[in-house]
This record gives sequence, C-alpha cells and structure tokens, in this order.
Amino acid sequence: MLELRNVTKTVGAVEHIRDVSLTLQHGSLNVLLGPTLSGKTSLMRLMAGLDVPTSGSVWFDGRNVTGTPVQKRKIAMVYQQFINYPAMTVYDNIASPLKVAGVEQGKIDSQVREAAALLKLTPYLDRTPLSLSGGQQQRTALARAIVKNASLVLLDEPLANLDYKLREELRAELPRIFAAAGTIFVYATTEPHEALLLGGNTATLSEGRITQFGPTIDVFRKPVDLVTAKTFADPPLNNIVLAKKGADFLLEGGVKLPVPADLVGIADANYTVGFQPHHLSLDRPNASAVPVRAKVTITEITGSESFIHLDFADVRWVMLTHGIRDFETDAVVEVFIDPRHIMVFDEHGRAVTAPKLAA
Repeated sequence: MLELRNVTKTVGAVEHIRDVSLTLQHGSLNVLLGPTLSGKTSLMRLMAGLDVPTSGSVWFDGRNVTGTPVQKRKIAMVYQQFINYPAMTVYDNIASPLKVAGVEQGKIDSQVREAAALLKLTPYLDRTPLSLSGGQQQRTALARAIVKNASLVLLDEPLANLDYKLREELRAELPRIFAAAGTIFVYATTEPHEALLLGGNTATLSEGRITQFGPTIDVFRKPVDLVTAKTFADPPLNNIVLAKKGADFLLEGGVKLPVPADLVGIADANYTVGFQPHHLSLDRPNASAVPVRAKVTITEITGSESFIHLDFADVRWVMLTHGIRDFETDAVVEVFIDPRHIMVFDEHGRAVTAPKLAA
C-alpha cells in the first residue's frame, strides 16, 4: 500500500503540490487526471522518490520511505518521451532490469519474449531502438517496465505517441497485466475519455491539489465540485448561472428548467447548473426535456460525430451529437436540456447534487 500523508512540494515560491493525502492499494489501477501543469508529474516524482516533499511523508507497506532514493525502491516509470539505451538491442533493453536483479538467463529470455509478444516487438528484438519508429521505441520502454516486476509502476502519459489502434489495445491490456502482478499502477493523463476507458480509480488534479479520488465512474458521475466536473469533461462542461425560484431554475426568455425532485427544498438563490455536451440534444429525449433556442457559432464534423458550438444567454455551450450536422454560422436552432442529467453547484462551486443518469 502506498500512502501520501499531507504531502506538499514547494520549489522556490511556487507550490507544485498542495497538502495531498492519498492511499493506493496493491493490484489497483489509479489514474491521475488533470490538465497540463496541474501537478500530475510532480506527484508521480514524489511517489517514486525522485523528489522529496517539502512537508508531509510518503509510506509504502507501513514503512516511511520519505527521502529513500528511487534506486532503493522497486519502481518502474515510463514517460511520454520514451527513454531507452540506444547502444543496446531491443532485447537487451527489455532484459536490462532483470539482468541487474540477477535473474537466471532462462527466465530472462522467457519474460522478455512474453513482453515483446504482448507489445508486438518480436520482429524487432535484434534491432537497436534508434532504428525503430517512435511508437516502437515507446513500446520497448513499456516492455521494460512490465518485466521489471516493480511494486509501483508510474506511467506518465505513456500512450500519447502511439497510433490509435495500439493505444486501444494497450489500454485494455495494461491494467490486467499489472493487476495480476499485485502492482500499484498509476497512470497520468490529460484526457477524460482515457480515464473512463481505463476504469479503476481516478484522482482529479487542479493547481497541485487533488479535488476528488474514488472509482472512476463515480468521480465522473458525481463530482464533488465544479472544478472536478470541469476536469472530467471533454468537450468542456456546459454551465450557466441560474436563479432558482420555487420548483424551477429560470432561463432566458421565460423558459423554466425543473429543479430535480430531491433539490426542490433548497433555498431560492443563484446556482451554477452544469451538464455534459452529450446531454444537450437536437431531438427531445423524453417528455421532461426543456427546449431552448440557441445560436450556432461553429460546427465541427469528425465523421461519426458533430460538435456544435452554441451561444445561449451570452454563454458558450458545446453539443455532441451523432452523425453529420452541418449548420450555418448564426443559425438559430432548438436544443433540449434533460433535467435528469443536470449537476447543480452552489456559489462556492460545491456540488449540491449530481445526475443519477449520467451514463
């Protein structure tokens, strides 16, 4: 078990990590999700022992390892920018941690070939990394981490340079591989959809602090605050400040958005209402959905989906819809908000509720 206890890391006058407490179990997959400069890499370096916290402590299996150098821990770390030994063959790169550990040659050979087969490197074992593509070099670094049999594996956006098909395959395989070994697996990403695909647990980060940690689907469906909801939304979370009056939130033009049944009793005040782009629709999803008229600013067509950017009451929204939808700029369209899926936050950004049907 890895524990971070009130860990803070300050460099000069800049606070990179702020009062983080986190517990990760053996055999668990844990995603660090946040934008660039949110603290993901800084937190991983503290977990690994590459950096020492300014305050707080790091514990592993009940032992205080704060200040213990990375060389004395069973750690494997893979970065987005792959690191290999250029003069060694792919085989020797993968085998290097096993040779250092004094593993018997027969076991080294079987483990190297098993990892190479998994990562589709078998045809390249006799080549040097510099003769490979960037994706193949990254797979070599991943294979080396797999055979190391580390207690803690830290992957810092490791699939960003791989092609789509291989990324999908590895996202499915990596959690199974490391979980079977009882490893604590930590994976950093800026992409909410990648966190959802990986599953496990997710910690959302913002400005060096963890805003929420728990089962990935729970953090997505039930964010504790507006910052977490925005972190876990791509395209960006749609939101608007609305006044609650009685049983309704009041929208522009006299339109009323029903307050969720479990919130009808909250005080009449201003609240931020948020909903995901795929919960805004061109067709009425059910009888309770509320129609509003919005102006199209731009339409992005990706092939199977369209992202329609809308202006409503001086607020920019994005709607994600299936199929090709080619609207002209400034066209006024009717779109529907499903009140079952809205999230409501108070004036401090704390969640008042979260949708029960946000699948």
